[in-house]
Amino acid sequence: MSDDFLRITSGIRGLDDMIEGGYPFPSTLLLAGSTGCGKTTFCMQFLFAGARKGEKGLYITTLSEPTNWMLRFTSRFSFVKREHIGTNISYLDLGPYIKTKFPPEDRVEALKKVIDEKIIECMPQRIVIDPVTSFGGLLKDCYREFVFDLSQSLKSWQAVSILTGESTWDQPYPLEPAYTSDGIILLYNLEHQDGRRRYLEVLKMRGTDHVTGKHAMDISQKGISVQVGFK
Repeated sequence: MSDDFLRITSGIRGLDDMIEGGYPFPSTLLLAGSTGCGKTTFCMQFLFAGARKGEKGLYITTLSEPTNWMLRFTSRFSFVKREHIGTNISYLDLGPYIKTKFPPEDRVEALKKVIDEKIIECMPQRIVIDPVTSFGGLLKDCYREFVFDLSQSLKSWQAVSILTGESTWDQPYPLEPAYTSDGIILLYNLEHQDGRRRYLEVLKMRGTDHVTGKHAMDISQKGISVQVGFK
């Protein structure tokens, strides 16, 4: 396939080889998996890979975690450099806006406004929203429209954005963000006779002749790496 897309690196060893060198720029991607499969680590590698190259990153959490949470739970990884946090990597907590007592339609407008204002302030090339599925129960009938508008808005800002979502045994990815995403990456933590093993699968990547199937994934002090060809 001829590649007419500008691409940026994923930061995940082995993954760029699966997607013709990196993520299409701009694009919106869904990263889905169950609890403990490595979604936040994946996103941190993505942001710090850009920071090393001087690219701006924005980490948006929906869980009301303080800024030092990012340092405390990721400091063991060698790719984490504290000097990038607050400089090349900015942080936005949407928890207070989600928990307001306003009706869903008013929350939608408040969320759109604060996200746009932070993006204008930072002008990032890399954006993470972790997890986007937290909006579902609070925005109710407005959720699907919100996710669609959010996805389109993020692409208009000229960035690669990763939206994370929880999966379950009967639903490997959340449907609402999947409909609007340019790419879908699935992380698995599967039980085997000799213990649990982690896998990564590129389910969808628009404009990309990507490698298919589940591939073995490891998390070490260096972060996530994918063993392409090992299933």
